[in-house]
Amino acid sequence: MTAPPAHEPHGGALGSRLNWLRAAVLGANDGIVSTAGLVVGVAGATESQAALLTAGLSGLLAGSLSMAAGEYVSVSVQRDSETAALATERRELHESPEAELDELTHLLTARGLTPGVAREAAVQLTERDALKAHARVELGIDPDDLTNPWHAAWASFLAFTVGALLPLLAIVLPPASVRLWITVASVLAALTLTGWWSARLAAAPAPRATLRTVAGGALAMAVTYAAGSLLDVAGV
Repeated sequence: MTAPPAHEPHGGALGSRLNWLRAAVLGANDGIVSTAGLVVGVAGATESQAALLTAGLSGLLAGSLSMAAGEYVSVSVQRDSETAALATERRELHESPEAELDELTHLLTARGLTPGVAREAAVQLTERDALKAHARVELGIDPDDLTNPWHAAWASFLAFTVGALLPLLAIVLPPASVRLWITVASVLAALTLTGWWSARLAAAPAPRATLRTVAGGALAMAVTYAAGSLLDVAGV
């Protein structure tokens, strides 16, 4: 049998990769868009570099910590659910192994194997590792590759921070006359890159993902800048 290509992900490796990708892409995009929207909105109301820096840093810290905490809680709940499901499966295998063997046979038959082949496969899988066989076929879980909440939290924290630094630096470093245009251009370029990158790694259509990402960021900046400008006009 020919081995699968080295570049093609399979099984738990794909699940782990997608989990990291999801956390990193969401963190980076949220960091870019939310911080850009914040500083562009403030720029619509004031030209004070101190105000822009304060707003940007506050948004960066609050956003990165919020993303990390949210990912940790979310993935912890997922991991707890997976652990509970494995514990239930382990107990059922201990209490009624024959019924579980019949269940595995039925599941394999439903996947297209003939009853005889399904029974043979179920027996061999059970003899090798009954819990792993049921976890993968019945639950869609790899016991050796459970989601890690700390990995997701750190990935989100770092990705958000890196993403947020771009609009923050772009709004405070250039001269006041061009800082807004530099920020908008930098943000749109970064969103183009992250949209293409995420689509590439997920093997999804790049144009659609990129357009979706850029459009969302552009809309956020337009809305917040308009709001900031209205506040400036109103003298708030």
